[in-house]
Amino acid sequence: MTRLLRLHPDRLFPADPATRAIARALYAGVKDLPIVSPHGHTDPEWFATNAPFSDPASLLIVPDHYVFRMLYSQGVPLDALGIPTVDGSATAQDPRAIWRLFAQHYHLFRGTPSRMWLDWVFAEVFGIDVILEPATADHYYDIIDAALKTDAFRPRALFERFGIEVIATTESPLDPLDHHRAIRESGWSGRVVTAYRPDPVVDPEAEGFADNVRAFCTSAGEDAGTWLGYLAAHRFHRARFREAGATSTDHGHPSAATANLSADEAAALYARVMAGADAASAEQFRAQMLTEMARMSLGDGMVMQLHPGVHRSHNAAVLARFGRDKGADIPLPGEFVRALMPLLDAYGNDPRLTLILFTLDEDVYSRELAPLAGHYPALKLGPPWWFHDSPEGMRRFRERTTETAGFYNTVGFNDDTRAFLSIPARHDVARRMDCTWLAQLVAEHRLPEDEAHEVARALAYDLAKAAYRL
Repeated sequence: MTRLLRLHPDRLFPADPATRAIARALYAGVKDLPIVSPHGHTDPEWFATNAPFSDPASLLIVPDHYVFRMLYSQGVPLDALGIPTVDGSATAQDPRAIWRLFAQHYHLFRGTPSRMWLDWVFAEVFGIDVILEPATADHYYDIIDAALKTDAFRPRALFERFGIEVIATTESPLDPLDHHRAIRESGWSGRVVTAYRPDPVVDPEAEGFADNVRAFCTSAGEDAGTWLGYLAAHRFHRARFREAGATSTDHGHPSAATANLSADEAAALYARVMAGADAASAEQFRAQMLTEMARMSLGDGMVMQLHPGVHRSHNAAVLARFGRDKGADIPLPGEFVRALMPLLDAYGNDPRLTLILFTLDEDVYSRELAPLAGHYPALKLGPPWWFHDSPEGMRRFRERTTETAGFYNTVGFNDDTRAFLSIPARHDVARRMDCTWLAQLVAEHRLPEDEAHEVARALAYDLAKAAYRL
């Protein structure tokens, strides 16, 4: 018997009827606000060319590590899902077969945020009214495949349909930004901006670091052989990104370590890492560069984001065959109080700087991050990230940070995803969970309801725009 797919209008709201009524009223005031997506990993080529998405598997399975990491954990080979290999060797190519395999294992996502997002996409974007399972796999595939062949499902049309006001992609400073240029020159009104992610030329342990730096400096007309030339190249490329709409930088470091060396010490360190860095020198260089990026932000106004604490590509066999970003990134413990002191001593009291902090170690929310952001003018707290952008993670975030940092030292929500169709679903979950949290405060007479409406709007829209200077 085919089971129906129905999205309950009260999903994620409190079970208590009185509190649920408050949450409904709060949500009604924010559910249709435009989406501000200030940090993510969608492909700017989608919006530059506006070409149709090719097929359901290529859109919803192959690029989404949330999806294929779960299947892989249950023994489904990445080859069978069509994940491209490093050496170009063959993997599954039949998108319908890949989709059927996905449908066969869809039950694995029960209770996960991925299931919530995917069901939202199936019901709200494609109008499907039955649960995905083996018996309905072809029904799903045919509906989605037919829709993707229509103009209404091209990237720009979906951008407008989703009510996206602005979306930021993330590019390396080695990127020529041709797609962003094409978007600007196309006459389309959609706002797509970039963000400056300098990791390939900041992390001495990144593959090809020295070659990357030389190319980075050469393209800026600077001398890669000198520390001053290297810093000048950053200023050049940051200006180039600003011209492409960037208002933020993003830093994916293994830790939150910062340093503030003298000019001579920094120049000597740069020479060492260009010659081939040991682990300690690499960590010190990354630490120094966070402070250098903060210094540059005072000049050009770019907001900094720090996403530390991930062991990238933990599975060596998957890395060798399929490359990076294949679902094997694992959270590490975090430490911020001592790590950030050099940067904060230099610039933490300067309101011209905004440094948005993220973590995958929830234990530091109440112990370190909320007290830090509740004091330093330069610091803000990013929303629950990656493994924690779930209803439970969002609740824990509010429980652990609000008492010390309040709401206005946070930056609302960002989806941080490459799964384009899930963006409105993720924002909807965040809005529902924030309204649920606020409804509890109102029900307990800790917050007047009119103020809760103001906070709900701030969390859904205003804070992200303000924090990211959009």
